Amino acid sequence: MFNNNSHTNHHEPDTVFTPEQVLENRGRVAIFIDGSNLFYAALQLGIEIDYTKLLCRLTAGSRLLRSFFYTGVDRTNEKQQGFLLWMRRNGYRVISKDLVQLPDGSKKANLDVEIAVDMMALVGSYDTAILVSGDGDLAYAVDAVSYRGVRVEVVSLRSMTSDSLINVADRYIDLDNIKEDIQKTPRQNYTYRPLSGIGVTEEQAEP
Repeated sequence: MFNNNSHTNHHEPDTVFTPEQVLENRGRVAIFIDGSNLFYAALQLGIEIDYTKLLCRLTAGSRLLRSFFYTGVDRTNEKQQGFLLWMRRNGYRVISKDLVQLPDGSKKANLDVEIAVDMMALVGSYDTAILVSGDGDLAYAVDAVSYRGVRVEVVSLRSMTSDSLINVADRYIDLDNIKEDIQKTPRQNYTYRPLSGIGVTEEQAEP
């Protein structure tokens, strides 16, 4: 079935792309992070996210168009406001929405529409979308941008990821497999407070 020349031996038709080849073919990337989804995934993994490391790991040497971070906010929470200021000054475009109190007393903000609109609006400006979320509600938007010529990588914790989202992605990365690359290094004086779906550290809360 196969020719014996060296070219065919090294590049058989059914050979899966190597990670290096995948990165080479990414072109310009745009990152879309569901802050609440990532926060709860980190809780499940028992880690605290280092957002500088996260940005480096997701970009992985590719040309970055922009990195969006979507989150619900409590305007009266100064620590959270400090964290978001740190994010804005360290490579992230923060998209926020006020938290809404639900009948059970909990607070939530759903930013699926904002993520979907931005993914669609920027088509043509980026080649690969990196979506950090496991929300199946985003599957339709992912499918739509893929038909516009965009490659989509989904990064999330498998136990919190909808099959419908994985099925429409070109590549899926389990957060559990890259947690060592994106977690904060524990320190003795490290303090961590979960605020409205975002992990805030004293270090990151400082302007």
